[in-house]
Amino acid sequence: MTTTLDPVTRTQAYFDGGWHTAPRTFEVFHPGNGKSIGAVADCTADDARRAIDAAEVALREWRRVTGYDRGQVLRRWHDLMLEHKEPLARLMTLEMGKPITETRGEVHYAASFIEWCAEEASRIGGERIPTRLGNKRAFSSAEPVGIVYAVTPWNFPAGMITRKAAPALAAGCVMILKPAEQSPMTALYLAELWLEAGGPANTFQVLPTNDAPAFSAPFMDDPRVRKLTFTGSTAVGRLLYGQAARTMKRVSLELGGHAPFLVFEDADLERAVREVVSSKFRNAGQTCICTNRVYVQRSVAEEFTRLLAERTGSLTLGDPLLDSTRIGPVVEQAGLDKIQAQVKDALDRGAKALVGGQATGGLFFEPTVLTDVAPDSLILREETFGPVAPVVIFDTEEEALRLANDSEYGLAAYAFTNDLSRAWRVAEALEYGIVGINDGGPSNAAPNVPFGGMKNSGVGREGGHWGLEEYLEIKLISMGV
Repeated sequence: MTTTLDPVTRTQAYFDGGWHTAPRTFEVFHPGNGKSIGAVADCTADDARRAIDAAEVALREWRRVTGYDRGQVLRRWHDLMLEHKEPLARLMTLEMGKPITETRGEVHYAASFIEWCAEEASRIGGERIPTRLGNKRAFSSAEPVGIVYAVTPWNFPAGMITRKAAPALAAGCVMILKPAEQSPMTALYLAELWLEAGGPANTFQVLPTNDAPAFSAPFMDDPRVRKLTFTGSTAVGRLLYGQAARTMKRVSLELGGHAPFLVFEDADLERAVREVVSSKFRNAGQTCICTNRVYVQRSVAEEFTRLLAERTGSLTLGDPLLDSTRIGPVVEQAGLDKIQAQVKDALDRGAKALVGGQATGGLFFEPTVLTDVAPDSLILREETFGPVAPVVIFDTEEEALRLANDSEYGLAAYAFTNDLSRAWRVAEALEYGIVGINDGGPSNAAPNVPFGGMKNSGVGREGGHWGLEEYLEIKLISMGV
């Protein structure tokens, strides 16, 4: 499971009008073999302050650029991403271990947000509002929020950046990005392409760091930074939410998930199995909306589990740079340790591993199906972020919904049934921001669908006009005549 590593040329940070080295750096490692792929600038709180000062200047000009012209820059950025698809995909695979077939798809996914926002930029405006008074005329105006601080995760190194940056830039905001420590080079590559597309200096600054708390402090304290957008853990999201309150920043938080997948007795089992596998094992189970708990109605549980085990057992575990690989490594040792702890806990409580269940060396873990999982098992209570599918049997629709909603999280949920009435009942009863009915990938539908969670899974929405509105302030203009 070794691979040849490519040299990576861009390891400097981009801020304050240029590319900067730093007195200190941190290494980025390929999860497939543990080898370094480069040493990246490790930015400090002083660098953050310089970036904020530069953003303040850039904002004055960028917000005055017409929506049409902002859209033209975004369109060129989109086109450049697609031109650079193969090196971008390879870089993502090297940074965080996602199979190359998936990272190629991610380039298109990431670019789709830019394309949609490029088209929408020229439509940002306002409306005339009727009044009850004949001597007044009222209008609304949509204006950019201002300087945005964005913090993105490693599991979608390009997609989570463009889903934030594209609407922000389309709205006339400027963005300062702190990418994940595991995947900063993809973010720096995107910054290069933004500048090549004609993006003005300091409208999109990218500063990697290996000391997130110290680096983030100036952004949270500075009232000029008007918006925080964060994708990551619920624990960190809560902390940032509280810090943002001190300066009353606008906040978007996309946090943890623990998605249930309900399979009813009238479902198309073959289709349900395909969708479970697609959802659960994408990126080795390291997505916030991937299936975490599979609930199957008793009358079809035996057949469903047999089919699931067969399909899971056929997945190829290996070098993520090979087109034949379906499951790559997990991103780091802490993630592997959590997977192993959850599987051991489930087995100790009486579960059985029909397929997999073992680490195979390095950061690789076999795609796994567990049955007879006890209700108090860790894997049914905590997000896994790994290639393990626990299967639990239920008897009634009411029981299935109770089990599905018994979580602090509310990001995504799935249900498979051919009963139209049940489909509506279940869709409305699931306490989740994203619900897939006979669909294991609802957020893949288009860049203009809303993405976000309920409960402890976050605040706000990304995608479509909902995501664009997160970066706009609405001003009332009333005129006496």
